[in-house]
Amino acid sequence: MQIDKINSFARNFAGIALAAGSMIAIAGAATETAMKLTSTAFAHQGAIPRLHTCNGKDVSPAFGWADVPASAKSLVLIVDDPDAPDPAAPKMTWVHWVLYNLPPGNGQLAQGVAKGALPAGTREGLNDWKRTGYGGPCPPIGRHRYFHKLYALDTVLPDLGRPDKAAVEKSMHGHVIAHVELVGTYLAAGK
Repeated sequence: MQIDKINSFARNFAGIALAAGSMIAIAGAATETAMKLTSTAFAHQGAIPRLHTCNGKDVSPAFGWADVPASAKSLVLIVDDPDAPDPAAPKMTWVHWVLYNLPPGNGQLAQGVAKGALPAGTREGLNDWKRTGYGGPCPPIGRHRYFHKLYALDTVLPDLGRPDKAAVEKSMHGHVIAHVELVGTYLAAGK
């Protein structure tokens, strides 16, 4: 009987210690800061202004990022639309912009940033119009979601030429140390 009480106490103590350890781990994780991506043009889940679309001047929004891990060597920015061509019956993800080897310490991209004005070392990939540079929302029908995905990498990627999104994702595989998404929406013109 005494041995059963000791075993029961030991199991309860081990459970309490495990739970306390878990709470410490959770509390530690809660104090870490998550990488942030923002735009002065739209809020997360907000509408992207016409200026940044094919119905406007088709200029890229301004972006800012913060709390990038100290070990990050470069950033990748991919903008795509998983609702193409029709949000009611999506068939593909349309790629709008691919940038890689962004310097993590830069902290921002200006509105309408042109190739010559990109931060030093930044390279561009191909969008689904088969060209480099930003191509804004241009949905044929319905309200589409546009995912602005920023990845922090533990390396600088090699020069990939004019890669598409898949080639950049393949090259960054195993090197992503943080990731954040900013989602904007746009309703097809005249809808």
